[in-house]
Amino acid sequence: MQMIAHDPDAKLDYWFDWNVASPTGKTWLDGDTIASATITCADPTVTITNVSHATGTTVGCWVAVTPATVSPVSLRCHIVTAAGREDDRTMLLSIRER
Repeated sequence: MQMIAHDPDAKLDYWFDWNVASPTGKTWLDGDTIASATITCADPTVTITNVSHATGTTVGCWVAVTPATVSPVSLRCHIVTAAGREDDRTMLLSIRER
C-alpha cells in the first residue's frame, strides 16, 4: 500500500477511486454507483470533514491533523452501492514536514 505524505500544517482533500480497472479491465463497481460512504480514522488527532461521493464512483474528504499526530495514520473508506454491495479501502498518510 502506498504511503502519502501529509504536512502537519496542511488541510487537504483525498480521494478513493472505486472505478479503477483491474488487469482484466473490469472495475469493482462494474456499472454500479456509490449510494453512501463514510471515511473514518481511529486516530483522534485526525479531523475528517466534507465527505463527498458526488461522482458515483469516487469518495473524497478533507483531512487535517494536529501537531501531535503520530505517523502513519490510516483513512478507512466504507461504501454501500446502489445494488447493495459493501466494501472498504484504506489509505495511509505519513505525517511529516514537506
